[in-house]
Amino acid sequence: MILQSLYEQRIYRLLARHRRLAERTIPLLPSPLRREALTNTTAASELFSIVRPISHPSRFRTGAPRPAGVLLAWFKKAQRRFGVDWQLLAAVMYVESKFGRVRSNSSAGAQGPMQFIPSTWSAYGLGGDVHDPHDAIMGAANYLHRSGSPGNDRRALYAYNHSWPYVNAVLRYTDQMRREPRTYFAYYSWQVFVLTTSGDRRITGPGL
Repeated sequence: MILQSLYEQRIYRLLARHRRLAERTIPLLPSPLRREALTNTTAASELFSIVRPISHPSRFRTGAPRPAGVLLAWFKKAQRRFGVDWQLLAAVMYVESKFGRVRSNSSAGAQGPMQFIPSTWSAYGLGGDVHDPHDAIMGAANYLHRSGSPGNDRRALYAYNHSWPYVNAVLRYTDQMRREPRTYFAYYSWQVFVLTTSGDRRITGPGL
């Protein structure tokens, strides 16, 4: 499944960077797949719009994520406690760190698998360890709940990251998992790619 998901991810990233190709390709897909492809391609395009190519991808530290089933149980635990949909939490973790594969701090100093800056973690982290996936998920659920979720997920996500393309992308992934919960396992299998000045570069996954 990991290799098949990697092929799928590569296709979506290619379509996201080549709008005309996407416009010609996606309408040709079978109806059930067409909506999923449009969702994933559009979300990737929105995320591409807020990143800048880098010269040295070696600065990214990576590691193995916790098992998909374990993370899913923690997402659902957070949903029961804070009312934030598990799909929304999973989408945030996917976008922020590919479910914990990215171990580096952001350029703004955000840390951990849910990427908290220290001051925000101090306010919403519930006394946990920002680098621990369980604690980070609970802290994110607490922060999103305090910021308006589940009543207003858009407002909550904008508080989490002041970028509307980010908000839109996270909500697209969220909606896809709501429509088809098994998509979670495909997203979990997607790998870490870095947009560099010489093109897309994969830094985790098979064959490295």
